[in-house]
Amino acid sequence: MGCGKREDVGGVSTDNCVCEVVRAIKDIQDAAVNDECLDCTTSCFLEPLGDLNSPAMRRRADTRIFTLTNKNGELFKALFKQRDGECDANCVTIYFRVEEIFDNCCATLRAIRPNRDIINDYGKLDYSAICHVDEWFRTNNCITVDLNCFCAIQCIADRDLGICD
Repeated sequence: MGCGKREDVGGVSTDNCVCEVVRAIKDIQDAAVNDECLDCTTSCFLEPLGDLNSPAMRRRADTRIFTLTNKNGELFKALFKQRDGECDANCVTIYFRVEEIFDNCCATLRAIRPNRDIINDYGKLDYSAICHVDEWFRTNNCITVDLNCFCAIQCIADRDLGICD
């Protein structure tokens, strides 16, 4: 299956893999299921929620934070407003939480704010800053996307963002 393409396999139409991963993340966030041991410790399919960090985080995690990569190989970015309603270059995120999946691979994603600025003075992603992000915060900003527009998804961490607080 190519990037964002649907193929017929034995008469069965297959969905975009990013869409399937986001569906799985949503299911994992909604209802944790025990799974003893997996080889890849950052797999988006890793269950239960909290295992991307450590088993001790399981009870406190309510979000699997992930990034998406566009078909052109760039990390997908979204804007969010600060608490005071302002938005500047520091209101850009590459981190998301799935809130809802509907129709043919559309999703509502919550923008997740990193604990440091990830945009440099030239308006570009600062990859050295991204490597040092180690804390995330919920925002009240959501974006609706067509998951067929992405080629890759990377799960970053499981965290308790106080979504239901």
